[in-house]
Amino acid sequence: MLFNYKIYLFILLLVIGFFCSCADKFDINDLDLDDGGGNVAGDTVYVQINPVWEGFNRPQDVMVGREPFIYIADTDNDRIVLLNLDGQILGTKVIQRPVAFAQDYRLNLFVCAQFDTVINGLTQTYSAVYKLDLVSVNHQIELAPVKRILPRPQDFAQPLREYTGACVFYDNSYLISRKGPNNSNLIDPDNAVLIFVQKKLADGAYKDSLVGRVPLLDPTGSGIMSANQISSLTSFNSRNFNINLTLIGDNSFKFQPLEYISSPDFTGYRMALQPESRDVMMPGIFLRPEGSAIDNSGNIYIADADKDTVFKYNSFGDELISFGGPEKDKFNEPHGVAFFNKTLYVADTGNNRILRFILSTELQ
Repeated sequence: MLFNYKIYLFILLLVIGFFCSCADKFDINDLDLDDGGGNVAGDTVYVQINPVWEGFNRPQDVMVGREPFIYIADTDNDRIVLLNLDGQILGTKVIQRPVAFAQDYRLNLFVCAQFDTVINGLTQTYSAVYKLDLVSVNHQIELAPVKRILPRPQDFAQPLREYTGACVFYDNSYLISRKGPNNSNLIDPDNAVLIFVQKKLADGAYKDSLVGRVPLLDPTGSGIMSANQISSLTSFNSRNFNINLTLIGDNSFKFQPLEYISSPDFTGYRMALQPESRDVMMPGIFLRPEGSAIDNSGNIYIADADKDTVFKYNSFGDELISFGGPEKDKFNEPHGVAFFNKTLYVADTGNNRILRFILSTELQ
């Protein structure tokens, strides 16, 4: 039975390759047909689209903006790369070590990166969050005005803090995640999620105001409702404040979906899924999840840099298709993931490239 299934799948992939010359089919030997392999769901596989986007140096994030343009955090080249959907580079912006993106509904770009400054005669490197006004320069990103939102002056006393992720909600409020080693301060721990709102001023400009941090998240927690070394934040393209977190700290549940509720009894975040209730909430399933994304159907994509794997779950947390793995030689430390128009984008950090995939069922 398994032998016949392999023949069927091999023929399927040959047909895909014949009718879609722009895509590379997976080699049959790269497909794990065992139940635990996760690469195959029925006869459905992810097919790589050519060409591979190369010329990057450890890119740590990829995002499809609302325009839509594609933004790549070319981390070790100290730049942001702006592309169209065909992969043509439209411009670049020098930013020191960008690692994560978000975009609001005014098309401002938020970037977690770094900057250098001189303190007491010594050059000190800090993690930072920038806001780029792209509309004012018609998306000529190299000309975009840059505003530094973080760190604040009082944060200079915490040089080891790192800003790791950002997400924006329908009302243009946004969250910034940070991590660091100093978590003994109950009022201002390094491991936290900061809440910002954009207030309109009398002159029509907008001011970014830090209004607090998300409560009830344990900065060093090893279970649920934890902010233990957050590596990414993802929001939903809908009128809610729900978020997905990935964590790389010492935690059994390194993916944490949080829903925001408002009721007479409680207003705030709570877990959307309980431990061991679904595949995505099984303890220890992830090692170092560095990025996540959500498609229009609510499916969840998670890139695990230590497992060299991209996982896909439905909106209920059931595993659908996962592919990669160290024995497959497909990914090397994947970080960022994004989804747009049936295409999955992966920042293949260790291989210095961006890969694109499409489900075999979507090929015409």
